[in-house]
Amino acid sequence: MVFQNPENQIIFNNVYDDLAFAIKNLKLDNEEIRIKDALQKVKMEEHINSESYNLSLGQKQRIVIAGILAINPDYIIFDEPTTMLDSEGKQDVYDIIKELKKKKTIIYITNIIDEILMADKIAIIEEGKILKIFKKDEILENALFLKEHNFKLPKIVENVIELQKNEVEINMDKWTNNEFMTKIIEVLKNEKYN
Repeated sequence: MVFQNPENQIIFNNVYDDLAFAIKNLKLDNEEIRIKDALQKVKMEEHINSESYNLSLGQKQRIVIAGILAINPDYIIFDEPTTMLDSEGKQDVYDIIKELKKKKTIIYITNIIDEILMADKIAIIEEGKILKIFKKDEILENALFLKEHNFKLPKIVENVIELQKNEVEINMDKWTNNEFMTKIIEVLKNEKYN
C-alpha cells in the first residue's frame, strides 16, 4: 500500500536499505536484482545509494512505490498518493500507475476528481458506503448522479458535456487531455472543410 505521505513509509536513511527491508523480511531471493529493477521502473535507479532524507517528496514517493514493486505483489493500493506532491511529482506518479495497470491490479483512492479518469472502473464511496460502481466509459451517463451527490465532475467531462449542449459531439475513449485536444482539432478541421 502506498500512502499520502512517503516520509511515513520510508524507514531507513539509505534508499537501498529501505528497499531491501521488505525483501529480507519476506525471505525473497535476488535482492539486488529486485531493487535495481524496481528503481528502474520508477526512474530512480541513479538514487540506489542516495540518502532518502535528501530526496524531494516526489522522489520519496517513487522510492516507496519501488519498495512495493521490489516484492512484486499482484495488487497495489494507492491511498491519495499525490496529495503532498507538486505537479511534476504528480505526473511522475500518474505515469508509473499507467504502466503498472498493464500488469497489476491497482486500487486507487482519491479525493481529486480528475484522477478518477485514470481508472477503468470507478466506485463512488460516501461515508463508508459504496453508492455506485461504473466503468470509465460510462462516466457521461453517470454525470447527473455525481452532481446529485455533490461530486464535482472532472474538467474534461464538464467540457464534453458543454460541447454536447452546443451540438458538438465528441466521443472519448481514454479521457486524457491529449485525446480531448485531438478530438477538438478534428471537430474544428471538419467544420472548416464542410
